[in-house]
Amino acid sequence: MQEVTQDILKKIYKKRPEESKKYDFGLLIVIGGSEFYSGSPALSALAAFRAGVDMVRIIAPKRAADIIASFSPDLAAYPLEGKWLGKKHLATLIEMTESAKEVAHGKTAVVIGGGVGRSEETQKVILEYLEKVSVPVVIDADAIHAVSKKPEIILGPPPLLKGGGLITPHTYEFFVLTGRAVYKLPEEEKIKAVLEEAARLKTTILLKGRTDIISDGKEVALNKTGGPFLTVGGTGDTLAGICGALLARGIDPFLAAQAAAFINGLAGEIAFKKLGEGLVATDLINSIPEVIKY
Repeated sequence: MQEVTQDILKKIYKKRPEESKKYDFGLLIVIGGSEFYSGSPALSALAAFRAGVDMVRIIAPKRAADIIASFSPDLAAYPLEGKWLGKKHLATLIEMTESAKEVAHGKTAVVIGGGVGRSEETQKVILEYLEKVSVPVVIDADAIHAVSKKPEIILGPPPLLKGGGLITPHTYEFFVLTGRAVYKLPEEEKIKAVLEEAARLKTTILLKGRTDIISDGKEVALNKTGGPFLTVGGTGDTLAGICGALLARGIDPFLAAQAAAFINGLAGEIAFKKLGEGLVATDLINSIPEVIKY
């Protein structure tokens, strides 16, 4: 077991070759949002940009996509017809994922779940999509609820996350996914539970908390950056976006999860020192460059 330190950034952020070109440092797809929830995909995308990914494409229902596209010129949002993710969108999701893989020469990852909703149709589409793609995936928020309904598809064969990926639950989502209530357990027992479930599900799990617990089923790492101010809405979305940015660069999921937790937590600390109780998720995003320019 190890504690994540700033040294991890040296494994991620190395000097860029002079001849670098677009997409060498990743193309991230963010799938999320619904008629009511539009902020989550935007926060993930902006955090991913600040973490160094070359490009983000957001796919969201039309109202969410339109709001996101108007929020910042940095954001490219593809609108899906309707108020929520449905069966009719599955072919588009797969096509856009495959197109991203081709244009980025495999330097592609997906973040899915933020604000997407838990209707039966949407949850089924998430599962069908995950079964058909082979890129690294960050499964977050509502997508965790979808996977919990059919956990056997994670195991395969082939494994659900055959492209590599990670799951980013808080303690309740961990309970939904695994049936194990860890909220009030001592840290040692939480660590044991995350290790065992990551091994059982053959994936990487990043359990969010005051101490983030990260395991690939073989090793465990603890991240202690952050604090109680990260309860503010949107900071889980920023973490998912940073995870996705690092996966899109080709970073191993276990290493990416450690680095993302460290970056997200320390950016939150920096923002909190400036703003105190007034901290919001966009403040954390704006502090990410201070973390990674070590």
